Amino acid sequence: MSAPTTPAPTAPPDVPATPEAPRRPSVDWRLRFAALSLIWGFSFLLIKVGTDGYAPFQVTLGRLLSGTAVLAATMAVKRERLPRTARTWGHLAVAAFLLNALPFSLFAYAELTIPSTLAGICNATSPLWGMALSLVALSEDRPTRRRVAGLGLGFLGVLTVLGAWQGFSGLDFRGTAMALLASLSYPIGWIYVRRTLAGTGASTLSLTGSQLFLGTVQLALVTPLFTSAPSGFPLWPTLSVIALGALGTGLAVLLQYGLVTEVGPTTAQMVTYFIPVIATAAGVAVLGEHLSWNTPVGALIVLTGAALTQSRPRPTPRT
Repeated sequence: MSAPTTPAPTAPPDVPATPEAPRRPSVDWRLRFAALSLIWGFSFLLIKVGTDGYAPFQVTLGRLLSGTAVLAATMAVKRERLPRTARTWGHLAVAAFLLNALPFSLFAYAELTIPSTLAGICNATSPLWGMALSLVALSEDRPTRRRVAGLGLGFLGVLTVLGAWQGFSGLDFRGTAMALLASLSYPIGWIYVRRTLAGTGASTLSLTGSQLFLGTVQLALVTPLFTSAPSGFPLWPTLSVIALGALGTGLAVLLQYGLVTEVGPTTAQMVTYFIPVIATAAGVAVLGEHLSWNTPVGALIVLTGAALTQSRPRPTPRT
């Protein structure tokens, strides 16, 4: 899904007292980057298949259960400690809602009525929402002509994808709105995380695992109120939900965490620009979804605008 799903930039792991030589990863970071792009790109296809057999809340609950299991096992192996203060747990509960429970559920409901290709492209608008919000909420992010132009270009791309010149003919407004709201939820959650969970002393893995656990609890409380127990467990939807959680949430978080540590957040976040491309290819090739010319053209405009919004001015050389 959207790259900002873990609080990595806000809570770096504790630095050991004695410097240690960094271990060289057994798999090159480019291969892990490609794997992460594929996993998140195929997540929208997995959501679509999952909703063929389960209610959207059930898909999200299964996803969070599988993802939490992967991170819990990793935490146990690495002997990570859980956050200790009630204040941290309270902030993690809000983060879990904004970064996991809410957007995951919205995407699942959206894909009941819109193609997985459109959901993947809507996900790519997250950096645009983030830039617009950061201008107001984060004082360190200053507007520049390039970034403002990128914001305008990105939303022009959204209108192109949606076919605005045709009066949005054939567009499912409810499903599309849910997908866009899901994308908006990510930067809101990230702003909250940056303001409340920085400097807690807990590791990124500990915070992320705890966050997913709280998201699972939230869905476990909500799901029985809005859905009935499934009458059966169809094979492909069940496998899709398990893969969505274990790979698209659990393993993907670990891959992203490793990439941020090794190559930095700027390079790691570039995965965002590959997700809609892979989601579109998967939806067309596997699910046989229809693709009009304006969808890939608009997606390219969205990605260009998003890239511009993430650009930073070059430091002025000292004389």
